[in-house]
Amino acid sequence: MNVAEAVGAVLAALGVRAAFGVVGSGNFHVTNALVEHGVRYVAARHEGGAATMADAYARMSGEVAVLTVHQGPGLTNALTGITEAAKSRTPLLVLAPEVTSPTSNFRIDQTALAEAVGAHCARVGSAATVVDDTVMAFLAALLGRRTVVLNLPLDVQAETLPDEAGEAVRELLAGRGGAHRDVASRVPAAWGLTFPVESATEEEPEGLTSDELPRLARMLAEAERPVFVAGRGARGARRELEALGERVGALFATSAVAKGHFHGSPWDLDVSGGFATPLAAELIRGADLVVGWGCSFTMWTTRHGALIAPETRVVQVDLDPDALGVHREIDLGVVGDVRETARAVAALLGEPGAGDEAGTRGYRAPEIAGRIAREGRWRDVPYEDLSTEGRIDPRTLTIGLDDLLPQERLVAVDSGNFMGYPSMFLTVPDGGAFCFTQAYQSIGLGLATAIGAAVARPDRLAVAALGDGGALMGVAELETVVRLGLPMVVVVYDDDGYGAEVHHFGPHGFPLGAVTFPPADIAGIARGFGFEAVTVRREEDLSGVAEWLKGPRDRPLLVHAKVTADRPSWWLEEAFRGH
Repeated sequence: MNVAEAVGAVLAALGVRAAFGVVGSGNFHVTNALVEHGVRYVAARHEGGAATMADAYARMSGEVAVLTVHQGPGLTNALTGITEAAKSRTPLLVLAPEVTSPTSNFRIDQTALAEAVGAHCARVGSAATVVDDTVMAFLAALLGRRTVVLNLPLDVQAETLPDEAGEAVRELLAGRGGAHRDVASRVPAAWGLTFPVESATEEEPEGLTSDELPRLARMLAEAERPVFVAGRGARGARRELEALGERVGALFATSAVAKGHFHGSPWDLDVSGGFATPLAAELIRGADLVVGWGCSFTMWTTRHGALIAPETRVVQVDLDPDALGVHREIDLGVVGDVRETARAVAALLGEPGAGDEAGTRGYRAPEIAGRIAREGRWRDVPYEDLSTEGRIDPRTLTIGLDDLLPQERLVAVDSGNFMGYPSMFLTVPDGGAFCFTQAYQSIGLGLATAIGAAVARPDRLAVAALGDGGALMGVAELETVVRLGLPMVVVVYDDDGYGAEVHHFGPHGFPLGAVTFPPADIAGIARGFGFEAVTVRREEDLSGVAEWLKGPRDRPLLVHAKVTADRPSWWLEEAFRGH
């Protein structure tokens, strides 16, 4: 067994279930080793798409995903997707072959490249250390919730394992795991991690016995209008947050990436920030205490700080101490797992006393419940339908799709002027159904995002929401959808240009020839790849979507929506303020 084969075997033994990539000479053997040991390999048409597929798979599955690329250009092609994953703290392991000859045309400083975009870098040093090096990189991605680039030098890949290393691989494959536990014990010191390596148990974890917990309990007990904002770090903690919210009378909101986390709760305000409904914005601004649970309070979640009143106290709970207070000043930071912190604070508060009957404290008055029921969704907000003879209002389009598509859905959204419509008007059943790869704000990632999400959750209908610019950027991955047999719905909001730039610069009289384009037959392009396709110019055209949904859904569907283009989206100027 050589080093390349060992890396694939070790990762399979550690539980990796899916890898994405484009295969070249440098990653051919490691990719085949992954497949040989039971890892599903998804071949993308471009490394940028492969990286985003892996990112989305990790987000939706809760597992470490693997990206495997060719040396040099394979890594640089994947760089935008890797940057998005790193900024989003996605547990992603990138297998990056590395040339060792200084005269190779593939020669670049891969370590500097990875670190420049926020990823962490590791290297397999030799055949003797391959097991330790691979396991440590995997655990750093898993436990550190980070993106790790594992450099695989080409000359090292070809080395034959010594007997001791070969036996360690066989032990891992056999499930005995001796090498795994030995290396795991060394991860914190080697990688600077500050959390326990052992799996979570029912016992109170380290870091939850500090003075911050009683302070948080007191602040919640004193609050009259608390609001909980759940971020991606709150996944899996809905029950605990709802129980604590019931105890203190809190309303619930989420960051955009955690949309759906409290779906179905009568106290759910949906998304906080630029996508917040008028009612959500009003009630969040009126809060006297806002607690972010696994939420980093970025400018998007707080509308550049305007969504939280100056006198409101702010608490942030996060597993990563370096995340506390980064984006805005906070009154209290608590380092800890969201679920365990919520449990611990609830225990400190004890049983409700007189006057603290469930559902009557804090913001939970009957009139608030009534307003949320009547005004809590964007479709409840009246609007003037701007549809014309040849173009449909994107709000009308999205409400129609929301009514037609099954509730058991996954929604993946690309970036662009259109992005708020699916984010605000399409509902999702829970916090594991919305995949929002927007930390880097790159267009062109949405289709690949939907593919990775669909591979992770084949039990749900994947819906990709794209602009025409992003759709054409990632168009090669339409073939991947067809090849994988994914019964996906791809919705293209087509305004014949880069709408964000059109509406940002157009009112100032700048020429727009660089950001507007002649009409493209995106439906025809999709049919060429093997899709079914419908063009939607008016609400009645959605009947084609209804027909496809009846079955057999043996081919994916592309909805080419010619949307109105004369007005900007209302979140656009806020977005440009963050550039």
